[in-house]
Amino acid sequence: MAMRDIRVIGDPVLRTPCEPITAIDDRVRQLVEDLVETVDHEGRAGLAANQIGVSLRAFSWNIDGDIGYILNPEIVEVSDDFQELGEEGCLSVPGLWYPCERPAYARAVGTDLAGDKVEIEGEEIWARLINHECDHLDGKLYLDRLRKDVRRKAMREMRESLEQQG
Repeated sequence: MAMRDIRVIGDPVLRTPCEPITAIDDRVRQLVEDLVETVDHEGRAGLAANQIGVSLRAFSWNIDGDIGYILNPEIVEVSDDFQELGEEGCLSVPGLWYPCERPAYARAVGTDLAGDKVEIEGEEIWARLINHECDHLDGKLYLDRLRKDVRRKAMREMRESLEQQG
């Protein structure tokens, strides 16, 4: 297993929709190991494969000590109710948190390495995680979901942050 570097905004892999996993091979098994190891750190709730540079549909999670993964996840149900649980952040947009409206409930289905069905669902943090990570796999960042005024502020703060680092 290997702890992988996180790709940050500006890397084109984050804006490229991920390909479905069509066969379980050594590359996919290694990807799952890397996703699980890389998400297994305090402050990390989820990690999509493209965040570590792999354009395949897979993500891992780390919610309250529950660590897992799903291959080829598809959101099959969301609630009509929306939540704004405070601010949302992203490992690929380090240090910046903004209010992002998400469905209050979400359910996704996919598979594991054995080809068995995996279903994850929940409210609050689980709903946010499912939507956030599936967005990544579709080449979207949570910044794309922000209200226009908040997004403008986020983009300005991101540019300023990059200038300070550069």
